[in-house]
Parts: sequence; C-alpha cells; structure tokens
Amino acid sequence: MDKKIANLYDAGEVDKAIHLLVERINRDPKDIENYLQLSTYLIEQNAADRALELLEKARGLVNHPEELTYNIAVCYYLQGEFQKSLALLNSIKDDEETMYQKALIFMKLGQYQKALAYALTLKNQDERTLELLGDIWLSLGDLKTANKTYSQILKDQRNSKINFLLGLTLFDTNPNEAEKYFKLSKNQDPKYFAQAQKQYNAVAKLIRGKNDKN
Repeated sequence: MDKKIANLYDAGEVDKAIHLLVERINRDPKDIENYLQLSTYLIEQNAADRALELLEKARGLVNHPEELTYNIAVCYYLQGEFQKSLALLNSIKDDEETMYQKALIFMKLGQYQKALAYALTLKNQDERTLELLGDIWLSLGDLKTANKTYSQILKDQRNSKINFLLGLTLFDTNPNEAEKYFKLSKNQDPKYFAQAQKQYNAVAKLIRGKNDKN
C-alpha cells in the first residue's frame, strides 16, 4: 500500500487518492498493490460494484490473480451474493480477515452457531469483532452475553447501533438503564434510531411512551 496515497485518503482527500491510484494503474497495469488499495477504498466508499469491476479486469492482467480473491469475496458479500463470497473465501487460506468475513456471511445466512464458531476463533478482539459477537449472541437470544460483549466496546467507540442494542439487551431487566442507552443512540444518529424503533416493536412502544411524556 502506498503510504502517501493512504495519508491523503485518511485526511479526507478521497477523490484525489482514488485519482492517483487510477493513474498508477494506467501506468503499470500489472502492479497488483494498486488494485488492492483502490478496491479497498471503493469498498469503503460504498462502491462495491465499481470495486468488483476493477478487480475482475485486474484478474486478467496481474501475475498472481489469486491475491485478489479476498477483496472480490468482500464485494460479493456487499452485493448480497453470500454463497459466491463464501465459495471464494473457502478457496483461500484462513486468516483473521477471512474468518471474520465468514462469520459475517453465516450471520447473514442465519447460521448463527457457525458464525459464532468463526467469530470466537478471532484473536483480535477489536471493536468490529466485539460488535459482530454481540450481534450473534443477540440473534441467539442470549441477551446477557450480548450485553456483556457490547459493553466491552469502549464508550467513545460506541455508535448509535451499539448504544441502541445495549439498551435492547437491558430492556426487560433494567428499563431505566435501557432508556439511557436509547437516548444516547437517538442523539448520535436519529435516522438509525428511527429505523431501529420500527425493527424492534417492543422497544418502539417504550420509546414512544417516553416521548409522549416529554
């Protein structure tokens, strides 16, 4: 990965970073690193279709096209092509990234025990892994373990979703504490909060009741 371009991207100069990578690919179509870096940025910018198109073209140009497999699998996952994504991931060696991605796929497929098995093997228990584990425990109906897992995420790293789900896990046992998390969630992202209200009817009734009193 080109550090200068990465610094530009991290500084918010997204278009400039992407433009520079396109120029580099045009100058040296066989350099796989430029494709990997550009496709990663496109994925992060919610342009999975463009990333997949780029990677498909790259497969016929680079010397080791198998090194593009993981990024292609991520694109398929983002397009909802879970079986295609899983087939590609199964064709490459398991590491932290592939196991995390497999856990995500099994979660989407509703195969929560398989998702849990992969997620629990991850050595790097960072915020995204803890979020995934919390989601899986919640899907399995284990609110206590879900709460414990979400709570391990540092407070300043919790987004609207995490705070909402923390509230959800406490809804039956500690409604007053749950309400605090709901308010945090609403303040962080009113749009997500509104969607979450619709998704979780029981919580929505609680929130509507509280709002009516305010």
